Amino acid sequence: MPDPRFFQALRPLSLRQISELTGARIASGPGDLMIAEPATLDRATGAAVAFATDRKWLARLEATGAGACFVPEALVAAVPEGCIALETRHPQASWAVTADALCQPILQPPTGDWIDATAVLEADVVVGPGVVIGPGARIGQGSHIGPGVVIGPGVSIGRNCRVGPQAVIGFALIGDNVRLHAGVVIGEAGFGAAGGPTGVVDVPQFGRVILQDNVTVGSHSCIDRGAYEDTVIGENTKIDNLVHIAHNVRIGRNCLLAGFVGISGSAVIGDGVMFGGRAGLADHVEVGDGASIGAGSGIIRKVPAGEVWTGYPGRPVREFLRETAWVANAARRKGTTKS
Repeated sequence: MPDPRFFQALRPLSLRQISELTGARIASGPGDLMIAEPATLDRATGAAVAFATDRKWLARLEATGAGACFVPEALVAAVPEGCIALETRHPQASWAVTADALCQPILQPPTGDWIDATAVLEADVVVGPGVVIGPGARIGQGSHIGPGVVIGPGVSIGRNCRVGPQAVIGFALIGDNVRLHAGVVIGEAGFGAAGGPTGVVDVPQFGRVILQDNVTVGSHSCIDRGAYEDTVIGENTKIDNLVHIAHNVRIGRNCLLAGFVGISGSAVIGDGVMFGGRAGLADHVEVGDGASIGAGSGIIRKVPAGEVWTGYPGRPVREFLRETAWVANAARRKGTTKS
């Protein structure tokens, strides 16, 4: 089940109700099985519903413990014993619709005190004017919360933190000595969408953001919460202004990300990695410990530990410089050739 500090379970649904809701066909098993939560194939239990879209998911599907699973017709036979197949042309969209009916984010109450009575503020916490702090939030000793900050339900902020004006924090667990500058947005839903029979639907995001001790996040940067896993920023990592970190990203310790860097979903970045300004990293790409990514680079494949990459598409810097020099020389030769 998603973290109950941030998400609330709604009433369970029978497979028959889920079939009516999504249009999926119950390919095997009883329609009265009750489903209580959405989950991934890897994490699902007998009370959960998961999904698989194609044969890339086959090994995970065959090993799942889910009670039911949305699958296309081609995967119905691969659904393991004990798991009921829900056949549909749109497995992920059907899962998204079902997930919304089973579980919802806990939202800021529309009325009431600006600082909820159930919020816990330790000694010497300074709260600026216009701050909103949601139910069950916790703020550690000596932290300073700037004017106009919104801290959502269940959020935990450690000791001696500094949160700049107009920051918005939700679905997050934040360590000690963290610095969040003005306008930072932590924990909004990551970008997830799936095509369904009536058009594109949003895919619910049930993960969290975890910022470890001594992290700094620059002004107007955005760190999305995970889709189901967590987005994690390691100790002492420093993030510049206007950086975007997408859902499920894992960044190690002592990393540096300059302005306008964009990290796509589920990327994994090791310790001590440096990104120059406007560099971009494609989804599910891994960057090894101690690597450096040049400014403006577009990285679409794995970067080994300790290497320096640059260019678009990104490649080792020596290779990039050789190619650049060859092109420049070729252009000069062409310019001096008589027609």
